[in-house]
Amino acid sequence: MTILTLAQASTIVDKALEHGRQAKFKPLAVAVLDAGGHLIAFKREDGSSILRPQIAQGKAWGTLGLGFGGREFARRVQSGPAFLTALMVASEGKVVPAAGGVLIRAADRTIIGAVGISGDTSDNDEACAVAGIKAAGLTADTGEQI
Repeated sequence: MTILTLAQASTIVDKALEHGRQAKFKPLAVAVLDAGGHLIAFKREDGSSILRPQIAQGKAWGTLGLGFGGREFARRVQSGPAFLTALMVASEGKVVPAAGGVLIRAADRTIIGAVGISGDTSDNDEACAVAGIKAAGLTADTGEQI
């Protein structure tokens, strides 16, 4: 079984932040969770607002918990408020259904973790997550292909 290492998670965080700085995005918070939903790497840039860490973790936690990327998560929530209400109750309010939550897949397509980023637009947050995951030599699953 492939696991997400601390070295890979650290690369994801650092390269995601680097991508955001190069693109001149607003200050970001980046959270990387392992397959069990445990936080293994996190950084928050100077100037990032106070709820960004919770939003970043919520994006990662929601995608990991449901097994599909943030874009698919957001689409499903739009299909009916009952779905979101059920998720919020089941997760004790921990999930954030938005782009910027990206699954991390190993070469064999198994889910080995998730990244959540918050600070700029959801599309820009997602672009940073994808850049970080690719830099770590892993596969990003945004939910777009579902």
